[in-house]
Amino acid sequence: MAPRLERSIGLLQATAMVVGTIVGASIFVQPSEVSRAVPSLAGMLLVWLAAGALTWFGASICAELSSAMPRTGGVYVFLREMFSPACGFLWGWAMFWSMHSGIIAAIAMVFGRYAATIVPLGDLGVRLVAVAGILVLSAINYVGVRPGSAVQTGLTIAKIAAIAVLVVILFGVGTLRAPAAAGAIETRSFLRALVAGLFAFGGWHMVTYAAEETRDPERTIPRALMLGTAFVVVIYLALNAAYLLVLPLDRVLTSTHIAFDAMSATGGPAAASAISVLVLISAFGGMSGIVLSGPRVYYAMAEDGLLFSSMGLVHPRFRTPYVAVIAQAIWSSVLVSTGTYGAIVSRVVYTEWIFFGALALGTMRLRRRPGYAAAFRAWGFPIVPAVFALVCLAIVANQVVSDPWESLTGLGLVLAGLPIYYLWRRSVLDTRERRAGGSSERECASETSGGGSPRALENDASVSASGGGAPRS
Repeated sequence: MAPRLERSIGLLQATAMVVGTIVGASIFVQPSEVSRAVPSLAGMLLVWLAAGALTWFGASICAELSSAMPRTGGVYVFLREMFSPACGFLWGWAMFWSMHSGIIAAIAMVFGRYAATIVPLGDLGVRLVAVAGILVLSAINYVGVRPGSAVQTGLTIAKIAAIAVLVVILFGVGTLRAPAAAGAIETRSFLRALVAGLFAFGGWHMVTYAAEETRDPERTIPRALMLGTAFVVVIYLALNAAYLLVLPLDRVLTSTHIAFDAMSATGGPAAASAISVLVLISAFGGMSGIVLSGPRVYYAMAEDGLLFSSMGLVHPRFRTPYVAVIAQAIWSSVLVSTGTYGAIVSRVVYTEWIFFGALALGTMRLRRRPGYAAAFRAWGFPIVPAVFALVCLAIVANQVVSDPWESLTGLGLVLAGLPIYYLWRRSVLDTRERRAGGSSERECASETSGGGSPRALENDASVSASGGGAPRS
């Protein structure tokens, strides 16, 4: 019997994956992006509250889908079941070549750059540290989801504790300095700020990828999504309010390392240096969850016959999709080494909102399907999925209008997966038809000659049932 994935992720580990994946390094930089688009205290906090609410809307939709379809692959499975295998394939295609692997590379580079603030490193040294981070986390996840989720949980607890200390310090010494809002907020500016805020909340959906390694996934994953995203919203609001207590708004607008600048203003260089350690822990923890989750999608695609069958292999001892883990580590390291991750991610990452919008619309379709049952149901139906779908559309439209060439290039990279999908599908079908035809000819010949034995026929049937090394479906 082929080895299967191990169920060892509980509610604590799943919630830690949600929180740890969302809280990466962007919250220590992204507030400046938000403030430049909406330069007022009220506007900034409103953006973060709106981004948190929308993230929670999206998480509630994913929570319902994960309770209805608690299978490895998460979003890939949802898209495949609600729309078509081609739609699911495009998600996995974009994930491996750009979105998921590119985000791993980007966070790894943040990890390397902040390591260089502690130990002097040149550009090569930064890239080597980044690749080392990817390989270490991949090695941990190679040897088991249990150690992988344990590392994720430990890093999440450490980073949240450090952020709590940071918030207490800033609130303790800060005073309100930011001026009141100056005039109305333009819709376009607010939307631009909202996109920046939503980027800082990215990664909430990744816990769905490991459903078959989660205990009682129909209930555990929805609870983890709801608890984790709500917890992050509180953290982000507190942290952004704390920044504004100690830094004047003009400083916030120009800062590229806002947490570092806030601590410099209150505790001096020594305290500010501790921020580098916090960002290192946070980036490493964020990368840990992403490294853990991605291979599960590629494993599920291989199970469906949409990738090389080797990507669906499970390690006989560690019970992990080890080939998929290795493939992801190699490609992410290549993106770091060549420096191409930035150009790819910046063009493609917005397209995930097309898929998120599709999830919302698909949920509305599922609710009308006879016999549809889900242990968890998204609140506020149909308003919540409708609002979320409209916001996804607005984000995509804003990106296309703001930078049409880059946006269309990114969309083209994603859609390039369609001909690959149809060619692959045709190849798999042809292979199966040839094998089926060959099997029928052998059976006819055996029956005609009378030379076949029951044991030989049993062996042939066993090979056929196991797929004979062909991609599984």
